[in-house]
Amino acid sequence: MNYKETIRYLYQQMPEYQRIGHLAYKEGLDNSLALDDIFDHPHRRYKTIHVGGTNGKGSTSHLLAAILQESGYRVGLYTSPHLIDFRERIRVNGAMIDKQYVIDFVEKYKDQFEPVMPSFFELTMGMAFLWFAAQEVDIAVIEVGLGGRLDSTNIISPDLSVITNIGYDHMKFLGNTLPKIAFEKAGIIKPHTPVVIGEIGSTEVAQVFIDKAKSVEAPLVFAERYMNNFAAERTGNGWRFQADNYPSFPGDLKGPAQDKNARTVLTAVEVLLETGYTIPREAVYNGFNGVTALTGLMGRWQQLQSSPKIICDIAHNAHGLRYIAEQLLLEDCDQLHLVFGMANDKDVDAVLALMPKKGRYYFTRASVERALDERRLQEQAEAHGLKGSTYPTVAEAIQAAKENAGENDLIFIGGSSFVVADALPLFLG
Repeated sequence: MNYKETIRYLYQQMPEYQRIGHLAYKEGLDNSLALDDIFDHPHRRYKTIHVGGTNGKGSTSHLLAAILQESGYRVGLYTSPHLIDFRERIRVNGAMIDKQYVIDFVEKYKDQFEPVMPSFFELTMGMAFLWFAAQEVDIAVIEVGLGGRLDSTNIISPDLSVITNIGYDHMKFLGNTLPKIAFEKAGIIKPHTPVVIGEIGSTEVAQVFIDKAKSVEAPLVFAERYMNNFAAERTGNGWRFQADNYPSFPGDLKGPAQDKNARTVLTAVEVLLETGYTIPREAVYNGFNGVTALTGLMGRWQQLQSSPKIICDIAHNAHGLRYIAEQLLLEDCDQLHLVFGMANDKDVDAVLALMPKKGRYYFTRASVERALDERRLQEQAEAHGLKGSTYPTVAEAIQAAKENAGENDLIFIGGSSFVVADALPLFLG
C-alpha cells in the first residue's frame, strides 16, 4: 500500500469517532492495553505529560511542547483531531510522522492488531507511542481524546497531569452534569503525580478534583490560585502576559481564551521545574511567541486572509464558542459574515443562543457523517434570531461569503473543527 491507500485502510477498517460519532466510541482501556502489549509498552521508554479538559487542551498541549522543545528536550506531541493531514496528530519537535513509517506500521502489525478490532484513535495512539520511542524522544505531551478515566491514552504514567477546564460536551458519554463530567476528566489524575487544574469552575467541580487527588495522594495545584499575580492583555498582534518570574512577554496565539491557557501553562511549567525539569525563562518566552511555527498548531483564531479579514476557529461547544461570540462582537468591521456548521451530537441550541444576531449566516455542512444538516441548522438558528442562507458544502458557503463581503467586513468560519478542516485547504493549498 502507498500512503493514501494506508490512510484509506485505517478509515475503513478502524471506526473513527471524529468522523462518524458514537458508533466508533469504544469505552474502556482493554483495547489500548492489548495494543500496548503488542507494541511492547513503548510509552515506558520516555517521560510523558497528560493533558485533558473540555476546551483548550490542544493549545495547552502545543504550548507545553513548544516550551519543552525550546528548553532543549526532544519532544513528542500527540493530539487530535487533524485538520488537513492525518500526520498532524503525531509530531516530534514539530515535524510530522514520516509517511513511510505510517505505511510500514500498518504492514508490520496489521495481522496482530486486526483481531483486537481497535478504534481509529486507539490504533493511532499506539502508532504515536511507537514513533516517539523510535525517535528517542525525551518527553511526549499526550492530549486526551475524550473524557479521561476511560480514554485510550490513560494507560500512561505521566510526570504531570493537566486538566484545563470543565464544560458541557460529550454528555452522552461523560454525564449530563459538570460534577459528573469532572469525575471522568479527573480519571487522568495518577497516584503521587502532580496535577494542574486550569479553571476551578464551581465549588462542586473543584471538590471532585480535590477528592480524587486526595484519594491517590496526588499534589493538586489550581492555576487560578497558584498564579495569582498573572495578568493578560489583548493586543493587535495577540496577547501580552505577565506573571511572577515572567515579566511582560507576548503570545503568538490570538484566540479569545488564550489568557486562561497561558495561566495554566505557566503553572504547569512551575510544577515541572519543581520536579527537576530544566526550563529556562527564555524557553518559555520563545515557546509562547513561536508556538505555531514550532508545533504546527492551526485553527485557533487563525487569520486566513486580510481583505476582507477571514478568521477560523475550531471551537465547537457552548463553553468554547461563548468566548468566540464575545470576541466577534468586539471586532472592528462593517459587517459580520459567519460560515457556520456544527456536528449533529452537540447541544446546538445552547451554542446558537450565544451567537451574534447582527451577523449574516451561511449555514453549511462539513464533509463528515457527524455533520448536522445545514437546513436543520438553519431552522434551529432562526428560532434564536439568526438569519442566513444554506449551502451544501463549506467551499460554497465560503465563496458566497467572499462574494458578499466588503473590504472592511469580517468573515468567521467555525462552529465545528470539521468546518475548519474543510476550509483550510482552500486557503493554504
